[in-house]
Amino acid sequence: MKALNHMISKHIPWNKGKLTGQKPALKLKEIWSIRTRLQVSHNIQELALFNMAIDSKLRGCDLVRLRVSDISHGLHISKRAMIIQQKTGRSVQFELTEQTRDAAEKLIKHANLGGNDYLFKSQFKKSEHLSTRQYARIVKKWVLDIGLDPYEYGTHSLRRTKVSLIYRQTKNIRAIQLLLGHAKIESTVRYLGFEVDDALEMSEHMDI
Repeated sequence: MKALNHMISKHIPWNKGKLTGQKPALKLKEIWSIRTRLQVSHNIQELALFNMAIDSKLRGCDLVRLRVSDISHGLHISKRAMIIQQKTGRSVQFELTEQTRDAAEKLIKHANLGGNDYLFKSQFKKSEHLSTRQYARIVKKWVLDIGLDPYEYGTHSLRRTKVSLIYRQTKNIRAIQLLLGHAKIESTVRYLGFEVDDALEMSEHMDI
């Protein structure tokens, strides 16, 4: 009986009875705070990782598995790239801004990477690329460095950041769906919580 109770208790979801929500996106001033710190510290890999995370809007599992050939043609870093998402098997395209291309090019030269190499090498010899756990720890360090709560922000904050800024300017939910590679627009609305955010924003400006 004890063994049965132990088995049942092991299968209780970690978030049962807890209030959970989407990780908030970074604001412009927070983006620049992190970016400036990485530039000043000459952290070539983390600067490229941060810029790529913002631009690509990829899940952590896809971001850490990027290869040099995914974003370049020979020695030339592409302005656009396309990969197959690990979770969905669907293709997704993303743009690479000039600062991201520059950071990636410096990383490739600094680490002497070839076309088939992973872009973000692991610090441990057992793995060829950063793990999602390593990536999550790096993100936690970034947000801590600028005074944010590491339990409130995470890797999905970076995935949400650029599309949140785009949505605020355009209100084009279909464009956001394409950028995130979602099959259904309902998934985009649910994932980003736009309707909730909009309702809260409107209520904040109501003087009752």
